[in-house]
Amino acid sequence: MGRKLKHSKIKNTGVLFELLVRQITTDTLNGVEKSPALTIVKEYFGKKTTLKKELDLYNSLNKEKFNITAKAEKFLDLVLKERSKISSTVLKRQKYNLIKEIGKKYQLETFFKTKINNYKLNASIYNLFETISSKTVSDPKSLLTCRETIVENSISKSPKTTQDKVLKEYSKQDKSMRLLSYRVLLEKFNKTYGKKLNESQKLLLKKYISGQNAKLVEHINKEAKSSVKKIKGFANKIDDKITSIKLKEVSNQLQRIEKSNLVNESYLITMMNVYELLEELGRVN
Repeated sequence: MGRKLKHSKIKNTGVLFELLVRQITTDTLNGVEKSPALTIVKEYFGKKTTLKKELDLYNSLNKEKFNITAKAEKFLDLVLKERSKISSTVLKRQKYNLIKEIGKKYQLETFFKTKINNYKLNASIYNLFETISSKTVSDPKSLLTCRETIVENSISKSPKTTQDKVLKEYSKQDKSMRLLSYRVLLEKFNKTYGKKLNESQKLLLKKYISGQNAKLVEHINKEAKSSVKKIKGFANKIDDKITSIKLKEVSNQLQRIEKSNLVNESYLITMMNVYELLEELGRVN
């Protein structure tokens, strides 16, 4: 039957990169001016590194979409062919040094505990990549399962995510960092709010970065409901009709967010602005 495929999280280039991106975000939100993770990414995922070459192949299989299965299968075969050209010896050495460097700056057990999106997909990519560089015979059934996971992702009709939109907006910035979706999202807000993010904004951004889940939806629904009450309270104290009307418009937006079962970028931006608005209203009233 052959050797059963076994995924290694600490050797998965796609996972390692994603974890570093999240760490950059965490460091920045915690007030760390020069994130060690950012320095690590720039050094190990620069244009000329073998790790960057493999990361590009991971990203291709994560992002490329096709209308039919045959094209997705063909694309996967082409990516695997390109992966076979990468030196396994050089790649192993760079991964070893990368993990060693991460261990110098962070507690590895905590670092690798972070959950990431597309874990199953990246694990499947890793297993196929490892099969190419391995001389031992692998279990055909396991290989088929991995291929099916990747192909299914490639033919799924998924709308552009918030990350895709933000990445497009920032495509002209630091090219070596272009794929840092979480960092890019953070930069977007840092550019807007500078270093004046209040605790409510920081908490919401952290929850949003962690991914779409029931706790995030519950949090933003609760915050929207609370903000509506606060804004209505301020509106009753304001004599200016124009300002009062604008506050009512904001309140209507919040009521939609309060009833939503999904958090999109538009809702996130609205809440970030509302937090700032409430802070300002609190100062002048």
